[in-house]
Amino acid sequence: MAVEILHESMLKIAPANAEAEQLGEGYGGATGPTEGPVWIAEKGHLLFSDIHGDRRMRYTPGEGVRVDKDGTGKANGMTRDREGRLVCCHHFTRCVDAEDLDTGEVTMIADSYKGCKLNRPNDCVVKSDGAIYFTDPPPKIPLTPAEHPPEQDRAGVYRVSPDLKRINRVVGTMVNPNGLCFSPDESILYINDSNVARKHILAFNVERDGMLDLGSERVFCDMMGDDRRGIPDGMKCDIDGNLYCTGPGGIWVMNPQGVHIGTILNANIPVNMNWGDEDRRTLYFAGAFTINRIRLGIAGIPVPRGAVD
Repeated sequence: MAVEILHESMLKIAPANAEAEQLGEGYGGATGPTEGPVWIAEKGHLLFSDIHGDRRMRYTPGEGVRVDKDGTGKANGMTRDREGRLVCCHHFTRCVDAEDLDTGEVTMIADSYKGCKLNRPNDCVVKSDGAIYFTDPPPKIPLTPAEHPPEQDRAGVYRVSPDLKRINRVVGTMVNPNGLCFSPDESILYINDSNVARKHILAFNVERDGMLDLGSERVFCDMMGDDRRGIPDGMKCDIDGNLYCTGPGGIWVMNPQGVHIGTILNANIPVNMNWGDEDRRTLYFAGAFTINRIRLGIAGIPVPRGAVD
């Protein structure tokens, strides 16, 4: 069995015998992980991060994997903004920036909050209005240069305004905020906590100004109690509103009500994922040291949202 079927609605996404394909291995350095896959539709290839190898990799169907860029500031999660730039969270340089993939020009999005350096930005998502949201987990000293001691007093989730002029900490109560994802209509922002004593996904209502209604916070899915390997990390939604999140045993799939309907089982310990190919029905996912894909029955939300023609 390659897919764990917990509810018949999972069969619309994948049958029990659907198999994932490993496209490459040996990324992430000695400790891993491979991270941040993002499909570049106009060029027909996938980019992903080799964090501790400090490089960006490129997978092109029919050609395989090659190095796309050396020296990435240990880029982690990646997405694209409305202009098609590659938005990257950087562990080592502790910032979020956007790179024009044609010219190489880099625009700084955020590297501090209230005058203090960020911890280690991890994952990011761009709303259709151009606002950028990212998670900033607590400092992890082995990834923090000695000359840059921790400055933030807590982990946080941040929003940068579409004009890049304002940054707000929209959540400051999570232990280890990691992956984040909007519902299809952008009325809900899902954020997971990778702390081993929590391992859950929270849901927040998004207000008209892009801030989060903190009073609406609720646990969307709790992964505690499943002792298989894996924690909540990367997340994505399909066009029907099903939420996909890495977790114990592989990639959990939850319906819009938060019911765990199935798991895409995988021993590579999935870390992050994104939709790809022309129909957005291929789920590309990064394992600890690998890059993989699986064909599914429902298309994913396009990246970027609200792209400028």
